[in-house]
Amino acid sequence: MSDLLNFAMLICASVGSLAFGILAAYGILRSGFALMRPQQRPSAVKVQTEAAL
Repeated sequence: MSDLLNFAMLICASVGSLAFGILAAYGILRSGFALMRPQQRPSAVKVQTEAAL
């Protein structure tokens, strides 16, 4: 019975570490791509659209 409990804990620990690794990699990549994205500057000239008649 003890061996089965140890095996179940080993499976749960490996699944947990795999999930943590995937989530950590996702967070690192998301923050990295957010830093690479060019920042939007507020435009000084306001563009007003007009309908062609």
